[in-house]
Amino acid sequence: MSDLSYIDRNVERVRREIDLAAQAAGRNAKEIRLLAAIKYTTPEQVKRLSSCGVTLVGENRVNQLLDHDKSPGLDGFEVHFIGKLQSNKAKYTVGRVSLVESLDSLNLASELDRASEKKGIVTDVLCEINIGREENKSGVLPEEAAKFCASLTDFRSIRLRGFMTMAPICEKKADYRKYFEETYRTALDIWEKTLHNIGKPLLSMGMSDSFAEAIAEGADIVRVGRALFTEA
Repeated sequence: MSDLSYIDRNVERVRREIDLAAQAAGRNAKEIRLLAAIKYTTPEQVKRLSSCGVTLVGENRVNQLLDHDKSPGLDGFEVHFIGKLQSNKAKYTVGRVSLVESLDSLNLASELDRASEKKGIVTDVLCEINIGREENKSGVLPEEAAKFCASLTDFRSIRLRGFMTMAPICEKKADYRKYFEETYRTALDIWEKTLHNIGKPLLSMGMSDSFAEAIAEGADIVRVGRALFTEA
């Protein structure tokens, strides 16, 4: 078996950077969750995460999720679905993940609702916002998000918990902040003025190159893959 100690070091480094970013933003680092994005990992790498104290992982592909479901590969982990989810595969995520972070259409919402009702459960979801307004990316446009979220109240077996975004690739790290700041403002506006929810929405923002900037703008969950699994 290959030496996977680099994962230990990577996790320690990422956690330290999360702590520093939280401190700089005047936030409590314990309130920020590290999600390990496991799209390109091996079973051995995933298992190593557990020994490093990582408890939350994100799946991008339904087929990979089903493969893990056949084995004890994700036992002990909380699992979120973070990739593009096709409506005809929605039923395979229900009951297998604790949160679908990539809800971006009413058709998908309807399929998740139907599958959840059949199983007698409520599925938590995040509305994915296409904050960069990129044609090649999924997500609801910011200006359409309020109407979309209001429509979700028609479904009884899914529950909106907050918002997810993927910022465009930026040359300068500081440039990420404007996208995360807009997502934060959009999320709070929808939550407080449109949905009249108590508390605050969950915000899943930031990846390997941008999680510190996302934390500065209010991220509750940061989705980190490459920074955890690349061997130095």
